Amino acid sequence: MLKQLNKFRHSVFNFRSDVRDDLRELKSAILELNGRLGGLEAVAANEGLRAQIGSLQYQLQAAEKRLLLAQGAILKTVNRGSSNLQDSEFRIFSQWGEDGIINYLVENLDIANHTFIEFGVEDFSEANCRFLLEDRNWSGFVIDGSPENIGRLNSWGESWKYSLQAHCAFITRENIASLLAESGFDTDVGILSIDIDGVDYWVAAELKKTWRPRILIMEYNAVFGRDRAITVPYSDNFQRTVAHHSNLYWGASLKALVHLAASWGYALVGTNNAGNNAFFVRRDLLNNRVFERSLEETFTDSKYRESRDETGRLNFLSGSDRVREIAGLPVINVETGGLEAL
Repeated sequence: MLKQLNKFRHSVFNFRSDVRDDLRELKSAILELNGRLGGLEAVAANEGLRAQIGSLQYQLQAAEKRLLLAQGAILKTVNRGSSNLQDSEFRIFSQWGEDGIINYLVENLDIANHTFIEFGVEDFSEANCRFLLEDRNWSGFVIDGSPENIGRLNSWGESWKYSLQAHCAFITRENIASLLAESGFDTDVGILSIDIDGVDYWVAAELKKTWRPRILIMEYNAVFGRDRAITVPYSDNFQRTVAHHSNLYWGASLKALVHLAASWGYALVGTNNAGNNAFFVRRDLLNNRVFERSLEETFTDSKYRESRDETGRLNFLSGSDRVREIAGLPVINVETGGLEAL
């Protein structure tokens, strides 16, 4: 039986890889053709010809969107046999494999309200909940601190198709409650996704007072390690690049978020393969497909290299070099409340 199951999983993996490769090639061809049309539009002297080229570009962009959603529809049907969230990963609009993980959770949990709140979305072109919006027609409320990002989102040509509210605000623990109240959503929201690269722990702790999402997604800083429950100290104007030039000093460790989630009534059910997002589910919703996992079992170290030198240039630190870069900076131990050094 085990041999047959492994054979099936292998065939599913190959099928998904083949589909992904074919769709990637088709998408590349569409992008290349769109780029060539852009070049022709720039040199076209005839206004009518420019209009025709513009129309073709629009049609190609629409075809690319349909292609992405078709890819998602196919990938949703594979890897249903595993309860390990990382086995469910696929990417349509998310930065990493969050689209697949969220799809798995939504399919295997009782979600009363098909609503999501996500902040730190930039212009929403790459976000955790966009696939939910377009594939399942969920309603959303998103926040970003950049007027340019929200401007681009509000000018999105297909925004009229969906129930999506976009707000521009710099998030603090002092204003987060009033900001989310503007959504008009029931506090029993389907998904709450927190990613602000800063005082995430403190903002989430404030929301604990009122909000009860079914699924809670919080970004963790793997550079802080697995064994300490720590976060950056609270500041109402925290910006990671200002706090330290490396861009490595931000957020909270996974253990700190597990500590907060446990006091909120949530269980850790997994992390993504990239090692930056943790997924929690309300304890009353756990079942034999979505169940609590230990910190030791789920902690995934990040391998992406986003560190910068003092001039702001990427210097690609990895492994323990990242820890040494920010050693000695202050952190709060959320279990004791004490100030410590990294």
